[in-house]
Amino acid sequence: MSPRRNTPRRRGAPARDADPDALMLRVTGGQRRETGPDGEWVLRQISGAAAAKTYRCPGCHQDIRPGTPHVVAWRPYGDGEDRRHWHSSCWQRRAHLR
Repeated sequence: MSPRRNTPRRRGAPARDADPDALMLRVTGGQRRETGPDGEWVLRQISGAAAAKTYRCPGCHQDIRPGTPHVVAWRPYGDGEDRRHWHSSCWQRRAHLR
């Protein structure tokens, strides 16, 4: 059984989950650009609910377990092969790791 809605939907408005891309943006928080001492990056916040696989953090070389919120970062240019999953805290202190 699905949970009860607290507010009625406007007549004719599409359901929130009708567009899978909209669901992805809502769950992950979308993308943003960030410039730091190591250059420009595109970031996406991954919520714990959306984190389904285990990744290796390049900052601390420890596993990011399923269900752990984290950051995915890649360069804005190129083919996306440099996408890396980071612990949020490791990403914030990455300038001190080099």
